[in-house]
This record gives sequence, structure tokens and C-alpha cells, in this order.
Amino acid sequence: MTLSGLGRIVAVCHAGQGTLFLRRLFSTFAQGWPGAGLLILRLVGCGAVFHLALRGLERAQPGEPAIVQFAAMIAGALLAVGLWTPVSGCVVSAAALWAFITQSGDPWGNILLAAIGAALSIIGPGVWSLDSRLFGWRRILIRDK
Repeated sequence: MTLSGLGRIVAVCHAGQGTLFLRRLFSTFAQGWPGAGLLILRLVGCGAVFHLALRGLERAQPGEPAIVQFAAMIAGALLAVGLWTPVSGCVVSAAALWAFITQSGDPWGNILLAAIGAALSIIGPGVWSLDSRLFGWRRILIRDK
């Protein structure tokens, strides 16, 4: 493929301005083994979010608001499917840090969950995600007749 052909593909892919925000954050979505590793990391992060949020709801006092736990569970579900990964990873990290500060007991689950959320926010969701399907680069091949 020549450089001019690559330029045409990039120019066509840049035409949609609605997806430009997420493309600016991630130049590629990891494929192959790295993509599978990110999928596993997202699923484990979602399971940890639900476990820690449900544990926080069980320990909550009767009049205590549970908005942080519910926000964490919604963000965990978004992480599992790989939708809005930078935002949902930050919400998971913030909720885990909040639980680290406010709850007693073993802090290592919250520290690990905060690290997973931050890492997924920085690295991205991988190719097996809704972010990749909705906001990923498209390859358009123009064939000569």
C-alpha cells in the first residue's frame, strides 16, 4: 500500500467528527493476545466492582446514601462491555478510592480495583469492546477496476 492510499483511508476515517474524541485518546485498539488480556482485565474489574459495591451496600447504615456504590456498579457494567472506557475506568477508580478512605477492613481490594480502573482508562478497552465497534478506525479499501 502506498502512502497516498494510506492517506485516503485516514482522510475517509476522519470524516466522522462524532467519534473524534475517543480516537484522540487511543490511537489503536489492541488486538490478539493483548486485546484478550484487556478483555479479561475488564471482566475481572467488573466482578471486583460488583463484589466491593455489594459489600459496601451490606455494611451501609439504614439512612446512608448509596450513590457511590450504584455509580460504581454502573461503571463496572460499562467496563465489562467496554463502553466509554476512559470515563467508566475513572469512575471505578474514584469509587474504589472513596471506599478505601471511608471503609474499614482490608484495603487491598480497593487499591487493586483503583489500579485496574486507572490502567483501563489509560490503556483502553481493546478490540473486543463496544468502544472499538463504535469509535474504532474503519478500513475502507478502494479497489481499482
